[in-house]
Amino acid sequence: MWHSFSPQNDFAGDGKQDLVIQVHAGDSTTAIGETLHKQDVVRTVKVFLEAAQGNDAISAIQPGYYRLRTELPAASAVKALADPASRVGKVVIPEGEQLVDTTDVKTNATTPGIFTMIANASCVELNGDKHCIAAADLRTAAEKTPLASLSVPSWAVASATAMGDDHRRIEGLIGPGTWNVNPSASPQEILESLISASSEHYVRSGLLDTATAMNMSPYNIVVVASLVQREAKPQDFAKVARVIYNRLAEHRKLEFDSTVNYPLDRREVATTDGDRGNSTPWNTYANDGLPATPICSPSTDALKAAEHPEDGDWLYFVTIDPQGTTLFTRDYQQHLANIELAKRNGVLDSAR
Repeated sequence: MWHSFSPQNDFAGDGKQDLVIQVHAGDSTTAIGETLHKQDVVRTVKVFLEAAQGNDAISAIQPGYYRLRTELPAASAVKALADPASRVGKVVIPEGEQLVDTTDVKTNATTPGIFTMIANASCVELNGDKHCIAAADLRTAAEKTPLASLSVPSWAVASATAMGDDHRRIEGLIGPGTWNVNPSASPQEILESLISASSEHYVRSGLLDTATAMNMSPYNIVVVASLVQREAKPQDFAKVARVIYNRLAEHRKLEFDSTVNYPLDRREVATTDGDRGNSTPWNTYANDGLPATPICSPSTDALKAAEHPEDGDWLYFVTIDPQGTTLFTRDYQQHLANIELAKRNGVLDSAR
């Protein structure tokens, strides 16, 4: 063992410089060792494999980015990789979020948007200096970068192009989930990687095939799913999707408050007459059809509901109690009665 860990085969000390290395999906321990050797973290692949032998944390290591140091003893490199604190660039995007921060009108609480989540995940301290990508720089990249350089999928290019240099042109194209962000990448590279990975997820979910079967564009299905996400509880997703399709088929305006609030970057159930009269590309009180873009990143369940809506003739729905009970009807007079019930129960009017 002395020869394996001699100065010729292993480094000594606490390392020289901080750096970030990437573990790719499917990497074997040998592949990780090769990455570390190329980055001058360990002196040889062999000494790393010997130090990692029998270490369950290394064999189960997650793909992602890890902060290490150059010229580490192999045992120290193994210990650092196995330490959850070494992982950087991990961003968890909840379902139903939008790109920018939103404010709750009632509580004035701010919900971080996807740009802020990415910015926070990008922070890494290297040699005593903290480096972070700014949320504002991500927004600028969303506005200014050519769509082809952001890996916007072909089925979204036309709609995204129509939005000009509005950052919302990529809304819904970064899906919810756990993603890995390279802290050393540029804002453009980060957005490109997330849009590309999300697009692959959409394809694997069968979105393109389903869109063909439904005679709809994949993009519009994502838009519908985003409305379902914001308008309904999960148990009612498929019913709300059916209401959307029924209203579209009968050339009725959707009249969803969520589409009014979306460009205002706020969260509120009700809207004012002034809000609803404000013409934006998303306002479904003022405009026919679907909003110009998704209004959030929809969950897998919301996407499934948009692809497989429940059978029914409903045109209206309203939540009538604090538990989230929602009543659906085709009859407008019944809908008005349901609204009155909601008012009596102290629930804000969310009538459609």
